[in-house]
Amino acid sequence: MNFIESIKMAGHTLLANKNRSILTTIGMIVGNASVIAMIGIGEGAQKYVGEQVQSLGTNVLIVRPGLPNARRNTITNAPQTLILEDARAIATQVPSVRGVSAELNSSEIVRSSNKNVSALIFGTIPEFLEVRSFDMTKGRFFNELDVKQNNQVAVLGSELAEKLFGNTNPIGEQIRIKNVSMKVIGVLAPKGTSFGTNFDNSAAVPISTMANRVVGRKSPYGLAVTSIFVSIANESQMDAAQFQVENLLRLRHKITGEDDFTVRNQKDLMARMDAISGALTIMLTAVASISLLVGGIGIMNIMLVSVSERTQEIGLRKAIGASQQDILFQFIIEAVILSAAGGIVGTCVGVGGIVLVSNFTPLQAGISPVAIALAVGVSGGVGLFFGVIPARQAAKLDPIAALRSA
Repeated sequence: MNFIESIKMAGHTLLANKNRSILTTIGMIVGNASVIAMIGIGEGAQKYVGEQVQSLGTNVLIVRPGLPNARRNTITNAPQTLILEDARAIATQVPSVRGVSAELNSSEIVRSSNKNVSALIFGTIPEFLEVRSFDMTKGRFFNELDVKQNNQVAVLGSELAEKLFGNTNPIGEQIRIKNVSMKVIGVLAPKGTSFGTNFDNSAAVPISTMANRVVGRKSPYGLAVTSIFVSIANESQMDAAQFQVENLLRLRHKITGEDDFTVRNQKDLMARMDAISGALTIMLTAVASISLLVGGIGIMNIMLVSVSERTQEIGLRKAIGASQQDILFQFIIEAVILSAAGGIVGTCVGVGGIVLVSNFTPLQAGISPVAIALAVGVSGGVGLFFGVIPARQAAKLDPIAALRSA
């Protein structure tokens, strides 16, 4: 019997038992769809994490007060070990620094006319735009004079501006933050959410105004800040710059024991996040792959049932000259067709799932040709592997005993 004839016979047999064939392929469909979707979503998660880290700025070191694992949920219980002068010292004394921005953050109610909106308020300095890679769409950002004079001016995020003023131009309008009147002088370009912080629903004010009029945050050593962002000129200088920043702060704070600050390297943060998302992707893919194994076992069970039901057919074919190889080949082809059909349908389902995730979530999940080829290839291999046992059992049937048992 030639190959084409074997495929035709296998297809005819499977179509004669449509319901059983469909139910058998479900396990392979679920397995393939799960593997393809998990790999695609994992790639999307890695891209998303990368975008989140890059949204902090380019080649950035993040300096925060306190120890790395210290828990601080609000501005009131954050350590006051970093001050604005630390940021200025870093800017002037670390050679590889391109720019430094200091921030003092708090969540407050912003009022305009009869509208109240809860938003992030961050006091900062003019270098903020360059260091954090923000852009303006309207008006201007505050300058060094605004910081020195504690001017009551604010720059709104795009979403906050829309919530407060709708489609009207907010430049020149007044808002109130914690009963402090502020004049709107600009609107930031849309930035999106970074690590759970929605910068579009925020307002920036001069850091001196923030400390003296809004939150009243003062340190015995100067104007306390909640974070310092240090932009490095070249990625290759990140490690050296981190070493220099840490040493400078230790000297300024007269530290002889444990540091009272934490410096995080954007490059290391990216690597750590990639490792975590990659590990999660591997774990989820491994869990999804179990479905392929279950589907293969299902194929083997159904093929064993098929062998017992077709004993007479097998005996008759062997009696008229079919060899063991012919019988073995036919049952293996049936198993491979079932698993391949499940792989193709599962691929379509998995790709559809990736498209839905990309359209309705922030994750830009990707369709990986390698993942598709791997899933379909594995499903075919699983079908072949689990189809061998029932195929060999069918091939070894004695034709006389098979005809008698029928």
